[in-house]
Amino acid sequence: MRCGIAQRGTVDDGVRLNRNLWLLALLQGLLLTNNVTFIAINGLVGLALAPFSWMATLPVMGYVVGGALFTAPVSWAQGRYGRKGGFALGLAVAFVSALLCAYAANTRNFWLLCATTVLAGYYSANGQLYRFASIEVAGPTAREKAVSLVMAGGLIGAVIGPNLASRTKDLAHAPFVGAYLSLAIVAALALLVLSGMHFPKATGQAVISGGRALGTIMRQPAFIVAAGGGALSYGVMNLLMAATPLAMQQCGLPFSDAAWVLEWHVIGMFAPGFFTGYLIQRFGPLPVMGAGVVLNLLCVAIALSGTDLHHFTAALFMLGVGWNFLFTASTTLSLSSYEPQERDRAQAAMNFLLFAVMAVSSFSSGVLVTTQGWTWLNVGSLAPLALIASALMWLAGRHRTIRSVGPG
Repeated sequence: MRCGIAQRGTVDDGVRLNRNLWLLALLQGLLLTNNVTFIAINGLVGLALAPFSWMATLPVMGYVVGGALFTAPVSWAQGRYGRKGGFALGLAVAFVSALLCAYAANTRNFWLLCATTVLAGYYSANGQLYRFASIEVAGPTAREKAVSLVMAGGLIGAVIGPNLASRTKDLAHAPFVGAYLSLAIVAALALLVLSGMHFPKATGQAVISGGRALGTIMRQPAFIVAAGGGALSYGVMNLLMAATPLAMQQCGLPFSDAAWVLEWHVIGMFAPGFFTGYLIQRFGPLPVMGAGVVLNLLCVAIALSGTDLHHFTAALFMLGVGWNFLFTASTTLSLSSYEPQERDRAQAAMNFLLFAVMAVSSFSSGVLVTTQGWTWLNVGSLAPLALIASALMWLAGRHRTIRSVGPG
């Protein structure tokens, strides 16, 4: 009777699966604590240490460049060591990189900080697989709600991340060294959470052979829209979020206000996770992605209307909710484009595209906000939003055509 968790179907197994789903949500929250703290402080530390002001967001860019560079090694590690071993390796890297960031900030070494944030990108790339692992833990009948629930775990990061940055930034001799050291503690806590988790054996070891070639998978319309929409939504979100602390500093607002805005932004990113899955099941991924585009446009409209604290807060909150709709629905849409044996290569390709777009947006945010200003930064974000909207209309049109022609 040792046929795996999914086949046994006992009450105890159901409890275990549910418990692991909640622990995955907690891991997502600790990941976002790391991400939000990095976003909140890396640009400001970079501005203080960089040779030129337009280089301020290079440490932010390094974080996402590292995510892009490490997508393939992360995929290999997941296949070699399984979900639990692969996630543990990512958390070990997070612990070491946080200590190295603290050392770089304390010694005022800008280039070491940039290099270390590239290394920290391994953890970010690794954590992007939490949402896919949730599907394996919950099973195919609840995949939308599983992804949505784990994404909702980011609320932990929404509360802890900005407050952690604000309250620890002056604990050491150099600014923000204390914040980096606190992230090492967060990584150690995440390792403790992971130690109590169990992943189904059937999916714990990735199947790395068989199935279609990656090029065939990537040419599917659903994959193109899912991967492109997810990456561009992350790019727009990162473009505006990474620039916000710098823009608010330029407007004479204190760091405590920037931490407040980022807190509400991340709440917007992950609070909808409690109901986004239901919306996707009820209306389908494409309409939910369309709603995400509309919310992003509303964010830009608010941002262009003024630069007071309430403008930044409302705009970044709308940006977060719009991102949640776009990214969660695009993740669900992608599941229809690959088979289980194609999992690792398809997910690695999507994450590589995501981090590549984020790398460009991270660097662009610093250049644009310091040379062109907050207004033109927001205007520039309309181009990728228009591209997402066009892709959604294209795929919806294909679906209508297929339905009208019929299976024959």
